[in-house]
Amino acid sequence: MAKILVLGSGGREHALSWKLAQSDLVEHIYVCPGNGGTASNPKTTNLNLPLSPSYQQLVHFAVENEVCSNRRSRSAFYSSLHSQIDLVLPGAEEPLVLGIEKHFRKVGIPVFGPSELAARMEGSKAFSKAFMERHGIPTAKFRTFSSAQCDDAIEYVRTCGFRVVLKASGLAAGKGVLIPQTIDEAVQGLKQIMVENVFGAAGHEVVIEELLEGPEISVLAFSDGYTIVPLPPAQDHKRIGEGDTGLNTGGMGAYTPAPVATPAIMDRIMKETLRPTIDGMRKEGFPFVGLLFTGFMLTDNGPKVLEYNVRFGDPETEALILLLDDDVDLAAVLLACTERRLDSVQISIRRGFSVSVVVVSGGYPGPYPKGKHIEITDIPSGVVVFHCGTALKDGKLVTSGGRVIAVTAAGSTLEEALSLAYAAVDKISFEGKVYRRDIAYRALATSNNLLKGLTYADAGVSVDAGNSLVNAIKPLVYSTKRPGTDAQIGGFGGIFDMKGLGYTDPVLVSGTDGVGTKLHVAIELGLHHTVGIDLVAMSVNDLLVQGAEPLFFLDYYGCSKLNVTTAAEVVKGIAKGCIEAGCALIGGETAEMPGMYQNGDYDLAGFAVGAVERRSILPRQDICPGDALLGIASSGLHSNGFSLVRKIVSLSGLSYSSPCPWNEQTSLGKNLLEPTRIYIKQVLPAARAGLLKGMSHITGGGFIENIPRVLPKGLGCYIDVSKWTLPPVFRFLMKHGGVDPLEMARTFNNGIGLVVIVGKDCKEQAFQSLQQHGDAPVYEIGEVTETGHVDMRSLGHWAVH
Repeated sequence: MAKILVLGSGGREHALSWKLAQSDLVEHIYVCPGNGGTASNPKTTNLNLPLSPSYQQLVHFAVENEVCSNRRSRSAFYSSLHSQIDLVLPGAEEPLVLGIEKHFRKVGIPVFGPSELAARMEGSKAFSKAFMERHGIPTAKFRTFSSAQCDDAIEYVRTCGFRVVLKASGLAAGKGVLIPQTIDEAVQGLKQIMVENVFGAAGHEVVIEELLEGPEISVLAFSDGYTIVPLPPAQDHKRIGEGDTGLNTGGMGAYTPAPVATPAIMDRIMKETLRPTIDGMRKEGFPFVGLLFTGFMLTDNGPKVLEYNVRFGDPETEALILLLDDDVDLAAVLLACTERRLDSVQISIRRGFSVSVVVVSGGYPGPYPKGKHIEITDIPSGVVVFHCGTALKDGKLVTSGGRVIAVTAAGSTLEEALSLAYAAVDKISFEGKVYRRDIAYRALATSNNLLKGLTYADAGVSVDAGNSLVNAIKPLVYSTKRPGTDAQIGGFGGIFDMKGLGYTDPVLVSGTDGVGTKLHVAIELGLHHTVGIDLVAMSVNDLLVQGAEPLFFLDYYGCSKLNVTTAAEVVKGIAKGCIEAGCALIGGETAEMPGMYQNGDYDLAGFAVGAVERRSILPRQDICPGDALLGIASSGLHSNGFSLVRKIVSLSGLSYSSPCPWNEQTSLGKNLLEPTRIYIKQVLPAARAGLLKGMSHITGGGFIENIPRVLPKGLGCYIDVSKWTLPPVFRFLMKHGGVDPLEMARTFNNGIGLVVIVGKDCKEQAFQSLQQHGDAPVYEIGEVTETGHVDMRSLGHWAVH
């Protein structure tokens, strides 16, 4: 028979001790300090001992009380290791974060709860976010700043491109989270936390993270460090007012299971979060034993972790405890976790729903009176009244806290459970009694919507937003008008009329491309217009190397939730790129696909079509050794190699909002976003004049992979990198990434975005044409050879200079 010590005084502790008292394994339960409800529990006694570190009196009670009463010697005690308490169950997070587990472990008493190291998952938001990042657990984008980095934090919220949530990293009694509505409010909030220390030591580190949107759920799960068993998902109600209005509280009610958390979502939560969390903690040396309580936001892109808690939730526990089947022995489950054998016990859940309605004192969560007499009359069958803030005074039950009672009921339907709970609330009275009458309103609204029938909008797709985007971009599309099309959109297909363009024997050339992970930088900075230019450039430059004139362009924009402003900015860039390339934007596709992308992310693809006279198609077959290679300068990185670029930036200690190391007039991110150069106007005249034998667009794969694509079989070339100056952005990447010069040559354009091949007899004329029709510098950088490969010469020049 076990004796269990429960630590805490709320409804959570009453619910746990109520369930434990039903166990045949339990001899007695001590609750410290307990409340008016635990005092009347079977097998239960309240204790009046301090809950402050180093918990000496609690440990003394747990270990030595029986020994002292029997007057046994201290040596006899240590040799027998007999204790009065067999298990300690802390209710709140603070004792766990402060290391109460180790104090009892030292005297051989197990604690259902994590070690001090494992409790950092709740005790430090900075730690838990870094853990999630290490283990690929879905969560909001974030950055962490120390209190000494207030200016850096302010710059981040100004430039990150998304609404933010500010979180004091440490424990702040549930009050350390700010959700600013504007950038100015975010700046003010940072100053309050980091300068004015409104949250004390909890604000010595601040986590700034992306504001997630969607339904919020709580998942409580038992774990022994190896096995994890989740309970049904719950939703609580934090705001004091109905409709989730007013101030935040400790919780005004909860219901479970939350219908929004479908079996498919729970499968993802288990596979993407709970299992990786438990495995990751064990592998890092601090296995989790206890109850892991994880808050999730169900975004369009799937469930994402809001926070970890390392103990039972309140009021979720009160609701969940009634869904445990009668044959579930809670004491057996807790002991199995502490003995690392959770897989040996069965945790079965009864069918139906459970609801907990919290009744609070008038004035809560602000100042409120105490000592108000409580009357509880005939409570309906199937309802349990858990005490949160009550006490016995002169034999009478009185209020002693803000949250006073958690009325909990179970039923076969949610409506039945709610009806029972509210019927019981009416049987409870005290002066100033306040409660919410809309617990579970979100689930009920969803149920009502299903009865009415779903719409496309209910699935997360907004036809109205799509129509708004079309109207917003029509003027942009029209600005690309050219002979062959009127550049009107809104129909089923774009039309282009080749008649009248002057071609005699035209061949159509097509190309398609994207922007790659450069989009991540644009999204993080909230700067979207330049990637539209990139999209056009990547396709039309590929047409150019065939000798073709771009005629028209189509785009594809994919996202989970359409942001009309962002999409319009992208199309603005596409239109600008089309104008620069001389082609018309004649159509596109906007795909809103809930769940396909991360919140705020989008993807782009472009499709271009051009024409060239059959006799002028490039590359020509007369390319031969001795032909010159002319390099035309790039504008920067263009749109390739950004997976490596982003990795290097993360290692450099800089952020995209940091001043650019080689140009402090702009940020690093803005410099990296410099759009890809479009070479049509500068190069097409020379191609049409027959001055060029071939061209190579230097994209992913650099010189080494791209130039051979236009050379006849068996031929190669050499590139002398000393013929032009390596731009600063590439020197930055070499330095901070330790990238070898040869690796640079096979990854980036290194300052040369297009290479043209000319015969010796046309070299000067080609030079003159290229310089006459464009501003990009032109260099003679190499020659075609018989080697059959690309010979990169003078690479040491990059390392030295």
